Amino acid sequence: MATRSETFQFEEKMAWENPGPGIKRQIMAYDGQLMMVKVHFEKGAVGTMHAHYHSQATYVASGRFELKIGDKTEVIGPGDGYYVAPDELHGCVCLEEGVLIDTFSPVRADFLGI
Repeated sequence: MATRSETFQFEEKMAWENPGPGIKRQIMAYDGQLMMVKVHFEKGAVGTMHAHYHSQATYVASGRFELKIGDKTEVIGPGDGYYVAPDELHGCVCLEEGVLIDTFSPVRADFLGI
């Protein structure tokens, strides 16, 4: 398995994975310290509550989401973003079909199967 992505990523050449019902993701750029992932949600899809040791910052490219981080819940939309601290419980419900751009540090080795 490569320890970093190609320099350029072209959407039409990259595979989509299906991590859950109504959700698909593309692994974009990564190295050992950083990863960017595009996640497409159908309306009503649920990103189940979970936690991981990675820092996460996410940009809402499109759609609307009800997001819960720890004990806080907000509705977010295009142009908004959020930060999840390591080991903080978080999840979402997609209110309008959309795309999230997740960034993680360090790389999500579990997404790469390494």
